[in-house]
Amino acid sequence: MKLRPSESNVTEDQELFMGVKVRRKASLHRDYLGDYLDVPSHPYLMKILEKQGDRKVLFADKVLKFTGSGKMKRRILLITDFAIYIVDPDTGALKRRIALAAVEKLCLSELSDNFVAIIIPTEYDVLIASTRKTEIVTVLVDATKSASNYELDVLLSNRFEYNAAANLVKEVQFEEVEGGVKTKFVRK
Repeated sequence: MKLRPSESNVTEDQELFMGVKVRRKASLHRDYLGDYLDVPSHPYLMKILEKQGDRKVLFADKVLKFTGSGKMKRRILLITDFAIYIVDPDTGALKRRIALAAVEKLCLSELSDNFVAIIIPTEYDVLIASTRKTEIVTVLVDATKSASNYELDVLLSNRFEYNAAANLVKEVQFEEVEGGVKTKFVRK
């Protein structure tokens, strides 16, 4: 995994986020379950995966997805060995399928927040929030490496840009404040 810290020097033998990312104590020793939704017990999710030819679920959980207009929507995030799926939990509709090969990099802050941006150069990007961000990043990096022998970049910076929609670039800025992290979205 290639981690690129924004303004830090780290050594290669440090843990997954190489001492660059502030981690919550609970995330350091958490067991990864992968499927937090028991996908096989949800026929509509199995139907979506089978229609696309995917069988192996590496990760499944509910997340918050940020729309181009800045709204938060509850979504189901499924990661298989070939693709990322974003499903509406209320309607059961597949909102988006992204081939792992299309993902260029992941962007995260250096602070302890729940945000991760999935950067897809050929389409608009995905910004989500999840308490299982570490597991999502780990699964995406491992799945991409297994599927294509390509090592996904993980960029750690307290400000990064993402394409929120076809013609809309936003910058996410993170700032450590007393009691937590302040997050600001700026239209570019």
